[in-house]
Order: sequence, then structure tokens, then C-alpha cells
Amino acid sequence: MQLDTARDSATLDFYSASAPVYVASGIGRVSRHLASFLDLLPPEARILELGCGGGRDAEAMIAAGFEVDPTDGTPEIARKAEECLGRNVRVMRFDELDAVEVYDAVWASASLLHVPREALPQILALVFKALKPGGLHFASYKGGGTEGRDRYGRYFNYLSREDVTEAYRCSGPWEIVSVTEHLGGGYDGQQGPWVAITVRKPE
Repeated sequence: MQLDTARDSATLDFYSASAPVYVASGIGRVSRHLASFLDLLPPEARILELGCGGGRDAEAMIAAGFEVDPTDGTPEIARKAEECLGRNVRVMRFDELDAVEVYDAVWASASLLHVPREALPQILALVFKALKPGGLHFASYKGGGTEGRDRYGRYFNYLSREDVTEAYRCSGPWEIVSVTEHLGGGYDGQQGPWVAITVRKPE
């Protein structure tokens, strides 16, 4: 499996070519975990979103009064999110994150699941660095335990619960708030296992 250090070119190419259809498939569907995560944050918290897609979660966070910095690694997807949000959306790959103690929270719903397994700890270390002390981070991953590609050629790290917790343990002294598993779907319409994790950077 040919992968770049912290990204997969074939996956980025899929999102570039499929931006309008992909974004339209998610209209009106906010992440099931978003409300409970926002409940943990102080009012007007500054949130970095990694992989904002069409902007559905960013739109909900902005409406709830939070200061949101939406980003996506695909220019075509970012432009579609800008149309939804009416504001600038930064084009940024995960390995380009260079903020230091800037954010109260980092939201990464169904995005870090595309990071090659061997690179995930280094990306999570960048997330750790970007958070203020006491800051929170959420991410959700497709489960399964064996990395691979879906029928669209997209790479997924397909982590088990144990894989997820180990990646965070290797990336920094996180405090685990919660790790949950559930069944869910995605763009391919297939139901399968997911792992969701919320962690905190120590004060």
C-alpha cells in the first residue's frame, strides 16, 4: 500500500474529484457526537475543525456561539464549505498544523481516519501542541482493526478501540475523557463499527 508520510494522495484525489456529490450527501446531517462535545466547552471557546467537509458541523458550532476555524485538506471541499458558511475555510492538511496552544478544542469527526497508521501518533502530537492546557479533542474512526481501502479507493486506518487508545498514548500525555463504540454509516452507505474518543490536554 503506497502512502505518503502523513496523507494518502489517492484519498485526496477522490475528494477533489467528488467534492460536489460528496458534500451534497452530508447536507443536514450533523455529527451525533457534536452536541455532547460542545457541552464540555466554555462559552465562545475557540475550536479548530480538522476535515470540515461541507461545513455542517462548523455551521452548527458557529450557530451555538463558538469561534470556529474550519479547515480541510482538499481545496474543492473547502470551497464548498465556504459556500455553506459564508466565510473563509483554510486549506490545510493535517501534517501542516503548526499552531501552539491556540485552541480550546480540536474537532475531528471522521477525518483522522484517513491518516496512515504509522503517522497517526505524529499528527496527534500536533493536535496536542495546538491545544491550550485543559483543551479538549474529539475524533471518530471507522473500526475494524485492519487498514485498507473502500470501494472508492479511499484509504482508512480502520482502528480497533485498542489501536485508538494506543495511538493517543504514544502521541502525548492525554487524559482520556471517554472512548465509545457504535455502529454507523458513511458516504458508501455501509453500516459498520466506529470508535469515538474524547481526550483532554492536562492543565
